[in-house]
Amino acid sequence: MVRPPRALNQGGGPISNQTTTIMETTLILFKPDCVQKRLSGEVLRRLEAEGFRVRGLKMMQLSDAVLREHYAHVADKPFYPEIASFMQSSPVVALALEGENVIARVRDLLGPTDSTVAAKGTIRGDFGENKMVNMCHASDGPETAAEELKRFFAAGELF
Repeated sequence: MVRPPRALNQGGGPISNQTTTIMETTLILFKPDCVQKRLSGEVLRRLEAEGFRVRGLKMMQLSDAVLREHYAHVADKPFYPEIASFMQSSPVVALALEGENVIARVRDLLGPTDSTVAAKGTIRGDFGENKMVNMCHASDGPETAAEELKRFFAAGELF
């Protein structure tokens, strides 16, 4: 079951935008390049070092149906077959990660989608190759995270 975000009041007073953090759960996919380069452990280590909590973790081969649903926003584009081929070239690792403001913080740790412009010290800057071969996918917002978590994890698979 996907937990809704909950506000944490760190100051003890009224919750305001300045003192509110949101406890969230997000989806991260370790893409085939991450798995093939045997960097899944290193990526997970970096994420856990930030204090995030693993709620679900599994390796899977993406089916055509899941892939088409996940990439529905580009499924009609001429480059979709290349994405599909890449994403099915090996299993991926699906990770459900929980933490304060985890969605934005994970995206910062990953760096920009285009690995060629990602700073060293980010996951994509250190290990990625380009816009597609970039180690990981991460949800871009709370609504997307909720949809993606349901796509990759059954209710009983999140702890």
